[in-house]
Amino acid sequence: MQCPVDNETLVMTERSGVEIDYCPKCRDVWLDRGELDKIIERSATQSAPSPSREAPRQQGHGHGCKPYRTKKELFLSELFDF
Repeated sequence: MQCPVDNETLVMTERSGVEIDYCPKCRDVWLDRGELDKIIERSATQSAPSPSREAPRQQGHGHGCKPYRTKKELFLSELFDF
């Protein structure tokens, strides 16, 4: 299958027991019908660490501080780490 963005051949890989296709050039991920639901369902069944109390965030001044990332961004980056 070809990437609709740049016509590169898609590479198949497995995440959470579900085969997904991604483009090695633009790094877009392409899912078939129902695959996202399966990935979310299977990741929710994995034991999650118990929530801990977070230290209050301090305002950064742009001096080498890493940007704050949301839980959704962290989840997606862990899911699609190729």
